[in-house]
Amino acid sequence: MSQYFQHHVFVCCNQREAPDTCCNNHGASALQTYAKEQIKALGLDGAGNIRINKSGCLGRCDDGPVLVVYPEGIWYTFVDKEDIDEIIREHLQHGRIVERLKV
Repeated sequence: MSQYFQHHVFVCCNQREAPDTCCNNHGASALQTYAKEQIKALGLDGAGNIRINKSGCLGRCDDGPVLVVYPEGIWYTFVDKEDIDEIIREHLQHGRIVERLKV
């Protein structure tokens, strides 16, 4: 059986009570929405392509915000739309790991 998506991306959008750190305090939900919109605009969404999902806590709060790309299991941190664009362009479209964002 083949996998349903070429890449499945989980973006931690967990929100914790202050003063605990969490990905959502760094704009993770907005950037997850942005990533999803970019994938759709590129025509890369849907079965056999790329899926961008929100996730609860992925257990890497100190590295946050974080996302993980499957099936490779590559973890990234990100801070802005430019980082998301780079992950999409390099990893999801061209299969090149973005070393500077890898955690």
